[in-house]
Amino acid sequence: MMSLVVDCDPGCDDAIAILLALRHANVKAITTVSGNVPVAQSTENALMTVAVANVETPVYAGASKPLKGPQISNDVSHGSDGLGGINRISHCRTSESVSACDFLVDCVSEDDWVVALGPLTNLAEALKRDSDWGKRIGGISIMGGSTSIGNITPVAEFNTFADPHAAAKVYASGAILKMCGLNLTHQLRVTDKTLALVSELGTTNSTFVATLLEFLLTRAEKLVGSRCAPLHDPCAVLAVTHPTLFTFEECSVEIETHGTLTIGMTVIDQRTTRPRLMPNALVATHIDATKALEVIVDSLETQ
Repeated sequence: MMSLVVDCDPGCDDAIAILLALRHANVKAITTVSGNVPVAQSTENALMTVAVANVETPVYAGASKPLKGPQISNDVSHGSDGLGGINRISHCRTSESVSACDFLVDCVSEDDWVVALGPLTNLAEALKRDSDWGKRIGGISIMGGSTSIGNITPVAEFNTFADPHAAAKVYASGAILKMCGLNLTHQLRVTDKTLALVSELGTTNSTFVATLLEFLLTRAEKLVGSRCAPLHDPCAVLAVTHPTLFTFEECSVEIETHGTLTIGMTVIDQRTTRPRLMPNALVATHIDATKALEVIVDSLETQ
């Protein structure tokens, strides 16, 4: 079974991605970062998700701010607590005393993939300590960026925009990279049909996820007038555990770190003329959304 470390900022879809990863991989650890919510809250959300799943996966708290510039929050997308105001589940779990950066550098090996679901600050901190770190691990699957439009700005996706300098460092690291950007994640959409399928399972995990999906669908209805919402973060898990569901293209991906209008933009060489820039990432361009949703729903049948 694939060995993963999930680096995240939960986030409703992060929590769903964690449960998906726990079902289909050996999750060695969860590391948290400031992103959708401050790192203290993202750590608590990760711990609560682990408690819901009733597993002993360790959680390591990570970076509280980006490498440079101000901290960016995203409470519009996930609520002020990151999980849509869900009723909190009491538990006794605590994060580890070791930092996320220390864990990544000291304990992640060539057998492990890092699935990065938030800003890439923890990974960049690891690379600052050991510039060859990215080349010593199995690879990094990133939910971030876009081959087309953004969300937090017209051209930038939130995770990359929140710490563009960290993203630039990761994409230049020489690691094996997979990128699931907005162009891909918007193909994986949940509806009330998905919510019904999840609710009917009646497990602890499915009941938890049903509440998160209801929040996402209600938010989508308010924003765009339709109860249809993209499920971003599970894509980066599936890109490792179920890669045959995807079409990937080798591309050069660079991150804009200075542009007044374009900071945080993923600049992807998709020219049809040659020569293109040397590729450094596998960029996901298509997902079999029907089968992907089946895998996600089926992963909630236990617990």
